[in-house]
Amino acid sequence: MTARTTPLLHRDNPDKTPLTGHVKVTREDWLNVARDTLVNDGVAEVKVLALAERLEVSRSSFYWYFKNRKDLLAALLDDWEVRNTRTIVSNTERPADNISEAVCNFFRCFVDPRQFDRGLDFAVREWSRRDDAIRKMIDTADKVRIMAVTRMFERHGYSPYDADVRARIIYFMQLGYHALEVREPMQDRMDRLSGYLLGFTGVDPDPAAVLAFQEFATKVTIEG
Repeated sequence: MTARTTPLLHRDNPDKTPLTGHVKVTREDWLNVARDTLVNDGVAEVKVLALAERLEVSRSSFYWYFKNRKDLLAALLDDWEVRNTRTIVSNTERPADNISEAVCNFFRCFVDPRQFDRGLDFAVREWSRRDDAIRKMIDTADKVRIMAVTRMFERHGYSPYDADVRARIIYFMQLGYHALEVREPMQDRMDRLSGYLLGFTGVDPDPAAVLAFQEFATKVTIEG
């Protein structure tokens, strides 16, 4: 079994400003390790003592940044909302000359892990199976995301009904794609891009938008 690695900490990152005084970890470090635990082990394992052991610090340092475990969990949910829901909304609102380019902007979220954390999204969904309050947050997030995609279609001339239906198809397809953990070379995915765009939009795809997105996806794959 491969040993669990801890996300890169501030103190080990040469790109970060060196910590001073008795500070060994930052609030971001606590959040990063808590997120990693949530994604890989579930919310029940997000425990202050266990996180402190992974960070190699005393548990007391946790309280410099958070009131209690509940406060940490709330911060994780805020992080999820910013990383995922706001990212989808902002990408659907990016300027686009046509619907092909607009849909490709939406797709950017799901090929670039820096824009959308799918592991975190499904961890929160799993959490919601045991917590009605989290279930309501998931439902609200899905509504906000679908509405953002709907408005994207409407801005490009689709009727409210057609925009809503297409938004649901493309959104639920994309989540399902990741839920099934489909594994395929990025090139295979890009080879289907024109067909996907035609199916999702009902119009012939714009070659320039297809090429731009393929170049973006290839760059992300190489950098990843």
